[in-house]
Amino acid sequence: MELSGAALLISFFILLFLNIPVAICIGIATLLAMLFSIDFTAATTTITQRMAGGMNSFALLAIPFFILSGLLMGRGGIAHRLIEFAKALIGSLPGGLALVNVISCALFGSISGSAVAATSAIGGFMVPTMNKEGYDKNFNGAITVAASTTGLLIPPSNILIVYSLASGSVSIAALFIAGYVPGLLLTLALMAIGAIYAHRKGYPTADRLPLREALPKLLDAVPSLLLIVIVIGGIVGGVFTATEASAIAVLYSLLLAVGFYREVKPGELPAILLKAAETSAVVLLLIGTSTAMSWMLSFENIPQTISQTLLTLSENPLLILLIINLILLVVGAFMDMTPAVLIFTPIFLPVVTELGISPLHFGMMMILNLCIGLCTPPVGSVLFVGCSIAKTSMTAIIRPLLPMYFAMIATLALITYVPALSEWLPRQFGLY
Repeated sequence: MELSGAALLISFFILLFLNIPVAICIGIATLLAMLFSIDFTAATTTITQRMAGGMNSFALLAIPFFILSGLLMGRGGIAHRLIEFAKALIGSLPGGLALVNVISCALFGSISGSAVAATSAIGGFMVPTMNKEGYDKNFNGAITVAASTTGLLIPPSNILIVYSLASGSVSIAALFIAGYVPGLLLTLALMAIGAIYAHRKGYPTADRLPLREALPKLLDAVPSLLLIVIVIGGIVGGVFTATEASAIAVLYSLLLAVGFYREVKPGELPAILLKAAETSAVVLLLIGTSTAMSWMLSFENIPQTISQTLLTLSENPLLILLIINLILLVVGAFMDMTPAVLIFTPIFLPVVTELGISPLHFGMMMILNLCIGLCTPPVGSVLFVGCSIAKTSMTAIIRPLLPMYFAMIATLALITYVPALSEWLPRQFGLY
């Protein structure tokens, strides 16, 4: 076990350092680790079977559908309408544009299911607008980067589907409903930081729009927001499953982008479908190789060993959760969210369930924790996109990000140590 575990870790980080794609790193590292226990033919056969088995799941069909729906929404002029919607609601408050940025990122991130898409779509419009109003460009990039992660907690979210698969015991519907309170808390925390920063810097405040001007902006965004109502309402009401809801989301997005808003031309659909297929392939390859690695870890009893080690250190749930959070914060800084969820859920979930912590609560904690990693150097994908949008460097954007890190970690602590914040809403709907 020691040799295979060492081979896995060393080979994975060497390959990652060489800038090899994460899915390939996981696959090769898993093969090398297996060779310490079984011969080459058995190892390659096992990896192939486990990869195929990991991707052969009806629930996973929701991922390519939600990806396609998000791309259609992204191209369909949704971002601009959500920004105007947020301006009409809160644009006149202190730090109005910063608050608009956070709300827009949360709404668009929840609709598209992608933090990177939210950073690109909302940041591409909001950052130049905030620059013109005198806001510091580094702050503008930082608030966009941090706020874009909120949509990963607010459903429909692909990463919640991945966690449902990795945990094997939590329904997608329960996870979707559970994400609202943590997502809202994170959004409010970032809005508070944005408002305080803007007030201290004396940034301008927009005039309050009269109702006759605000109402058309609000109504223009309603069809976009209805996607969330249709998807979540249908799942909670038992009208359709999460996978069926993803297909309905594609149909609704298509009608909205092509037929209602007419922002997407029929000739653009082949390129959108190709992009959705490429993105889905990357995600599913990550799921396949991560599933193989998870099997190898179980084969070597590594999760059980880690569980025993942690429980030997302490039986205090508060301390164990702190240790797990610290480990995941480090992991999130170096690894993408999807493989991190697939690899570390089977390792840590037995530990927390042994201490009486529910898989639903742990899922919210884990996703929020890894959201911070998306904004953290050296590998944070959202951070890189935000720097590009704001036309600034990583070192320059980190300073205004520091108070936002504090807000995110404070929210993480609240979600970690108050289980009711994750469990109360699903229980009210009879989902948990």
